[in-house]
Amino acid sequence: MNQFENLKPLVSTITRDITLSVFDRLKGVCQLLQDHLDAYDWVGFYFANHEKKTLHLSAYVGEPTDHLTIPFGKGICGQVAESNDNFVVPDVKAQDNYIACSITVKAEIVVPIFINGKNIGQIDIDSKTINPFNEDDERFLEFACKEVANLLDGIEIDSLLLEE
Repeated sequence: MNQFENLKPLVSTITRDITLSVFDRLKGVCQLLQDHLDAYDWVGFYFANHEKKTLHLSAYVGEPTDHLTIPFGKGICGQVAESNDNFVVPDVKAQDNYIACSITVKAEIVVPIFINGKNIGQIDIDSKTINPFNEDDERFLEFACKEVANLLDGIEIDSLLLEE
């Protein structure tokens, strides 16, 4: 069994732990991934405001970022908000439309979260390693996003956003 298969039940346990607030469960998922996956140096959730066409940072672990709000279409996260597709960036220097969170970031992976077919946000992961992500990362993060979608279904997302 690979590391991702070992982490799946832990993700499920965190997202279903009703003794924790929804925000703390999201943060718990971020912390779990950062603690157990060497290439996951920054892990966070962004949620969409479709009226304003912006993404807003929620729970995360890693170095603080100035990017609390990202317009749709800007950077990797903003592109995923529009495309609804996973986006794996093996080397951020090769990307024209990239927002640098830190000069130490070398690669990024972003996977959207869907509720009832609507892209409500995404998980964003930065790595200080070039080309660390593969299809196994994508499938695992899709699983984690489904677990988060189950957690958030019916929740007021605005209450989970960090203040500007």
